[in-house]
Amino acid sequence: MEYFPALQPARLISRYKRFLADVVTPQGETLTIHCANTGAMTGCATPGDTVWYSTSDSLTRKYPHSWELTQTQQGHWICVNTLRANTLVREAIAAEVIPQLTGYKSLQAEVKYGAERSRIDFLLQADHRRNCYIEVKSVTLLQHGKGYFPDAVTERGQKHLRELAKIAENGERAVLFFAVLHSGIEDVSPARHIDAQYAELLARAQQSGVEILCYKAQLSSTGLTLKKSLQVEL
Repeated sequence: MEYFPALQPARLISRYKRFLADVVTPQGETLTIHCANTGAMTGCATPGDTVWYSTSDSLTRKYPHSWELTQTQQGHWICVNTLRANTLVREAIAAEVIPQLTGYKSLQAEVKYGAERSRIDFLLQADHRRNCYIEVKSVTLLQHGKGYFPDAVTERGQKHLRELAKIAENGERAVLFFAVLHSGIEDVSPARHIDAQYAELLARAQQSGVEILCYKAQLSSTGLTLKKSLQVEL
């Protein structure tokens, strides 16, 4: 995935109201930009970090600039726009760079499914193969040298695990896909210290047949690409 037009850098002043952040451009202009991330963003939004933002040409947006990447003062790159995770996974599936997800003829996004009225990120289908339901999660929390998910209690994420477990129990493929969008993360674990219920449901889901995949992105101000398979330690 390439950024076009090119991203612009700024220095982070603060993030607030979850969806907004104030930054200062190299020219000294203060901007309020949109933040497409509902998580805690621990370690991703430290004042003084470099923010890389995109600009929309829409005339109706109140905040035309969007926070895409953080370049931390420790040298890490982080994609904080969680919408990009699905784009990356979709591109990777189409390019057949994820061996576990090749051989399907069709891909649908945001398909309704499950008893709890969920929408699956991707549904893969092919003749004479089981349907494959894929839920994508963005991993950006780095603590004590390890990557964790989630970075805040997630009732929505818990619901997705219950739904995936039922899919697997009914004989279809169910995949939880962790997209690691932090350059400093080399392995991923459930964040029991943040959401113990999610960690427990993840273990149950795997026992029910849910497959857990984890791939790390290569990140830069010009674009993102899923490149490397990582280990998930339950």
